[in-house]
Amino acid sequence: MDRWEQEGLRSANFGIRNQVESILDALAEQHANRAEIERKVDTARATATSADGLVEVTVDRSGVLIDVRFTADAAHSTAAQLGRSVTEAGREAARRVREQTTQMLAPVAAAIHAMPDLPDLVLGAPSLREPSEVERRDE
Repeated sequence: MDRWEQEGLRSANFGIRNQVESILDALAEQHANRAEIERKVDTARATATSADGLVEVTVDRSGVLIDVRFTADAAHSTAAQLGRSVTEAGREAARRVREQTTQMLAPVAAAIHAMPDLPDLVLGAPSLREPSEVERRDE
């Protein structure tokens, strides 16, 4: 192996080391922020009011109702109307909590996506992001 080949290998090795160090730094940062993000996601709540204003509901991060409030006007409504109002408000609150959690997790997803994939570091290596041929067959 001549001097130029050795210099080329050293340069490639240095580049790979920098990428690996960058990945490790990003992982350490994500790990440091993980507990706070998990706490926020776990405690996510959303509230919505039905279009007719009769019902206000609050859901947890899973979209499960945790509170239902009826206005005074609800007493003059039918059970069927109240059922529709609860359903409508519940769906909207669930949509809002999904949106909240997606926004909370967006920085994590962006950081993961910004990291180099295995084929970026090792020529011919399988991607860690794309489903494998076996996983595609199982779908």
